[in-house]
Amino acid sequence: MKIAILDKQGKKKSEIETQLFQKTIRKDIIQKVLEAEKIKQPYAPSLIGGKQASAAGKIRHQRRKWKSAAGRGISRIPRKTFWRRGTQFYWQGATVSSARGGRRAHPPKILSMLKQKKINKKEKEKAFLSALAIIADIDEVKGKYKRLEDKDIKIKLPIVVEDKILDVKTKDFLVVLKKILDNLHVVAIQKKTIRAGRGKTRGRKYKRTAGLLFVVGKKEDKNINGIDIIKSNELIISDLVAGGARLVMFTESAIKELESRLIKKEKEKEVKKEENKKDEEKKK
Repeated sequence: MKIAILDKQGKKKSEIETQLFQKTIRKDIIQKVLEAEKIKQPYAPSLIGGKQASAAGKIRHQRRKWKSAAGRGISRIPRKTFWRRGTQFYWQGATVSSARGGRRAHPPKILSMLKQKKINKKEKEKAFLSALAIIADIDEVKGKYKRLEDKDIKIKLPIVVEDKILDVKTKDFLVVLKKILDNLHVVAIQKKTIRAGRGKTRGRKYKRTAGLLFVVGKKEDKNINGIDIIKSNELIISDLVAGGARLVMFTESAIKELESRLIKKEKEKEVKKEENKKDEEKKK
């Protein structure tokens, strides 16, 4: 598959041949990997929460011992002493879950939240190549961005640009982006809006649109507000297809790095399989 490399004017500069975007789309495997990539935010009370009172911390069962609860007709639980006058004292239940200000009875365990689903290596590689094939399908991209549904898009996906574009200043970069993306530019820059409803008071006041994902090489760098920029070696499947196929733009070096990361591995495996077959035939 030959892909055009675009220059700063949005015109074809050269071509690059790659097998990254022509694999069969397997949405079932992609969904499986997306579930495995989900991370649950660990939450739990402090380990010493409710245990910091000056109560004894032990349930006393001794009979007829001073300062024990035995024979008083009250429950024998750890108690915090508030005042004492000789052998007279006032205490109150503490530490245990049934007492006011005590620890939680059955708090959530962090370890249970850190368990991630395991995915086979071959399955993960297949899902990654399927995800790349999806983002190269214009109908799949239109399904994610509602503003593109009625538009006639002439640009061929995927979009690959020359590495020199990263040297352009931010102000000029946005002008260049408009030339390259043409009518796809409508959804390229993220829009930030205030959420309607109760979520504003629950730490999620703002909503953002997906916008453009710009994949650069591992030695390249760029920072632009409103555009998500990620290095090719840090790219995962949920970056590309979480909630639908995302609009993605690649640099030339990012494509070469992904090619060596994914396609060369497949070729090496095929060569090894052929060698193993030949060895088995010789033994026979």
